[in-house]
Amino acid sequence: MLKAVIVDDEPKAIQSLIWELSNFKEEIEVIKSFTSPEDALKYLADTTPDCLFLDIQMPTIGGFQFLERLNDINFAVIITTAYDEYAIKALKHDAIDYLLKPIDSDDLRDTIAKIKKYGNRQITTAQLESILLNFNSKFDKKRITINTDGKLLFLDVDDVIYVASDGNYSTLFLKDQKKIVVTKKLKEVDAILPEHYFFRIHNSYIINLNKIKAFIKNEGYVVMDSNHKIPVARQRKSDFLEKL
Repeated sequence: MLKAVIVDDEPKAIQSLIWELSNFKEEIEVIKSFTSPEDALKYLADTTPDCLFLDIQMPTIGGFQFLERLNDINFAVIITTAYDEYAIKALKHDAIDYLLKPIDSDDLRDTIAKIKKYGNRQITTAQLESILLNFNSKFDKKRITINTDGKLLFLDVDDVIYVASDGNYSTLFLKDQKKIVVTKKLKEVDAILPEHYFFRIHNSYIINLNKIKAFIKNEGYVVMDSNHKIPVARQRKSDFLEKL
């Protein structure tokens, strides 16, 4: 008998899922449900279920933030979400599964079979980072996930003013004058950043388009909100002007 925990900020969604799971009562049992992610984190610190049904959109702690705050994920994780089915398929992962709301019984049957097949396979840090990066790049256009110093940081795009290259490293300059150094080349950071907000203005710099204070045409540089002057590469100038 599989032991399941449900975390969803909507009580009706929990009741609906429990009802659907009751159709498989010989295979799976809900041992606990939470509308508070904080309470669920405390519970999971001492209890290991076989699987976790986790809502992806919660006001205090989002689903992927919730996963990032768990010390160990040695159980199957099933994300419940209202995102479109095509996107769900694109993010499928052996250690993690997705159910589209409203949850269909056939999909739930397949998920239970998958839990049994893979058991309590643990999600590694690298796998979690990949899931988080994929999710943020596809859906959450106003948040960035950065891996640095052995932890995942979640930043709002408005927090980042510009990014500078330093060989195999990159430095993110934030609006509170803090800096974050990551062991990624600038092109790797560029791939993470949502292109609607950011532009690689120079071989060594990416800027936040919403943080430009002035563009000094004659001298070929931009002044950022932080008052830093960033050069505009000649070959990127026309593309940059189209972005403005």
